[in-house]
Amino acid sequence: MTLSSDPVAVGFVASLAKPGGNVTGVSLLAPELAGKRLALLKELIPRIARVAVLWNPDDPTVHLSVEETKAAAAKLALTLQVLETRDTGAIDGAVLAAANERTQALLPMPTPLYDGRAEHIAELAMRKRLPTLYFSKHAVKLGILMSYGPDLAATIRRQAYFVDRILKGAKPADLPVEQPTRFELAVNLKTARSLDLTIPATLLATADEVIE
Repeated sequence: MTLSSDPVAVGFVASLAKPGGNVTGVSLLAPELAGKRLALLKELIPRIARVAVLWNPDDPTVHLSVEETKAAAAKLALTLQVLETRDTGAIDGAVLAAANERTQALLPMPTPLYDGRAEHIAELAMRKRLPTLYFSKHAVKLGILMSYGPDLAATIRRQAYFVDRILKGAKPADLPVEQPTRFELAVNLKTARSLDLTIPATLLATADEVIE
């Protein structure tokens, strides 16, 4: 299993610690991500009060991410505008709804529905003057303002460990599913300038990649 967002939710494994079947590997599930992403938005825009969350309720792997984001928002005194997008055609309307409600930032949840749509979302958000925080750094190269998420390359390389163990006779059921341990922050300065935003020096200092 490679890059599964929530293998328990989709029924791949019984639990991360005890998979219990014939599947194991690396999960992208990282409970601390929701709080970290909102904290980054707060650091970028100290007076931020309202954040729009885009998600696909038909994706079982994203429900936990939404609940974690709600919990993190409550701790940071942020109001969430949760907008459903069940297909790519609904993305435009969701971004427009966020802008109409004077939302101060856009936070798409990790879901396959948004794969390949980062550039389109970036263009929409730019038009509506919405800073957007994505879940993977490739989106920042396409115009998204910031991203914070697992180091996908390191996660994929970790698969070699599981292949080696299984080829040597280990049962997948006995190999706990691992979660990411390395995370990446990426920032697009060109997008920031277009939004009249100044990226704090502390964010730039900790960024793994800065797009000029």
